Amino acid sequence: MKTFTTWKGLDSAAQGAAAAIGNFDGVHLGHREVIEITRKEAARRNAPLGILTFEPHPREFFAPDAPPFRLMNAEAKANRLAKLGVENLYQLPFDTQIADLTPEAFAREVIARGLGLAHVVVGADFRFGKGRKGSAQDLVRFGEKMGFGVSAADLLSNGGAAVSSTSIRAALSAGRPRDAAAMLGHWHRIEGEVLHGDARGRALGFPTANMSIQGLHRPRLGVYAVKVDVLSGPHRGCHDGVASIGVRPMFGENQPNCETFLFDFSGDLYGAHLSVALVDFLRDEAKFQNLNALVEQMHIDSARARAVLADA
Repeated sequence: MKTFTTWKGLDSAAQGAAAAIGNFDGVHLGHREVIEITRKEAARRNAPLGILTFEPHPREFFAPDAPPFRLMNAEAKANRLAKLGVENLYQLPFDTQIADLTPEAFAREVIARGLGLAHVVVGADFRFGKGRKGSAQDLVRFGEKMGFGVSAADLLSNGGAAVSSTSIRAALSAGRPRDAAAMLGHWHRIEGEVLHGDARGRALGFPTANMSIQGLHRPRLGVYAVKVDVLSGPHRGCHDGVASIGVRPMFGENQPNCETFLFDFSGDLYGAHLSVALVDFLRDEAKFQNLNALVEQMHIDSARARAVLADA
């Protein structure tokens, strides 16, 4: 997959794609529906399959102090889109210049002239341009005038309710990762670099890979059965494990992170990139009377996670 971070000065080889437009946070089943429509249009036109999205998320741009809400960071989203066969990822910077474009100017300068898209696909509720004044119907009208095709996809429902990033966040907040996965079409994953920690887990016999969840929506804090993909470094591969997402109350810390213990693994993961899939919620975060009680509970958590993952 090729990634482009500007719409200006692209050569002809980067243009002409059929592209879905949106934020694609979570790349859930509703997004997949839009991507599949785009895939068919790309095949019909013998054009590359593209995605047009933005970094940072527009919501982060307009409300930088709002609580974290993202289901995926940019790395995780790109990895998921690549797995779906996306050829061109147009990951444009969402800044004042983009935010100030009127709907018509966005269609003309970004879609038609800059990226030279042959066809675009959006959700039926798509809004764009300054003040979110542009609608899917407006985009159809602009496309007819500017020379690109437009398709609007109906919203996908799940048991009568619309599949949305909002409903997925609600499931994760309630500790229901399997319900979130049913809407996502894949396990919810936390991805990022393994950071140096304080090595307490190693001293307790449970060495953990520590990852930041800064900027991401917090799932229910607690312990999870997880599947882990090591994406880089000499230990690439897939493992089962158990992860704690929380603030480590035993040690008086308050910055949430994700600490993952990989079963039957030995090696240094510092600097490697991991993808940690939340499979089942095991228990809430707790503060124990002493370290012996904590270690005993970690053995119980590991046994429960192994049993869960044997059937996952």
